[in-house]
Amino acid sequence: MSRYSLQEFVTQTAQQDRGQGVFELESDRMLEVNLNGMAWMKMGAMIAYRGQIKFTREGILEQGIGNLLKKAVSGEGARLSKAEGNGKMYLADQGKKISIIQLSGEALCVNGNDILAFEPTVTNKIQMMKRVAGMMAGGLFNVQLSGTGLIAITSHYNPMTLRVTPDSPVLTDPNATIAWSANLEPKFKSDISFKTFLGRSSGETFQMLFEGDGFVVVQPYEEVVMATAG
Repeated sequence: MSRYSLQEFVTQTAQQDRGQGVFELESDRMLEVNLNGMAWMKMGAMIAYRGQIKFTREGILEQGIGNLLKKAVSGEGARLSKAEGNGKMYLADQGKKISIIQLSGEALCVNGNDILAFEPTVTNKIQMMKRVAGMMAGGLFNVQLSGTGLIAITSHYNPMTLRVTPDSPVLTDPNATIAWSANLEPKFKSDISFKTFLGRSSGETFQMLFEGDGFVVVQPYEEVVMATAG
């Protein structure tokens, strides 16, 4: 543990303006949003702010009737708040590492729990898994972010991106999967062995199968616990 005088502590931990634009990393686990208008953020992610900013929970029909129905099925999906006004706000999510990505007409699918913030020029659309072979505590949904603008996603520790090609599909642990290219449609693959039925499984019971041409992003951490549908 580091030891400081009070003045040293204040100096060492002081907020700094780095001139990086609308989204700025104060540290690899804290995001500064230089707000001049509106931005979307994960509900509960604001830890501090200065200026005149109003926070509003996402309206029931804010993203259209299609998203409303999917939120109802998925247990509300990605819970979002709208920040409006002028000032600086600071966002974090359980000390997870933050990555800022500039979208320029591309689309990225992100686990709903791993979205921290995005600009209003980015469209979000809830996607439901096609094969519901198992149920995750957070719900089997993801959010497609598309358009032009900045997004901030989170991961436990440093993320790793794996290339998916037609001759080399990738299988991942659903609880460690945080994002993938939007052109890929993951499927759930079950791997149930005799040991699984005895409650002594030595491997993963469900995996996400990615086939085609794209990429998938994983983290070195299993975020939620798998449970079979009752």
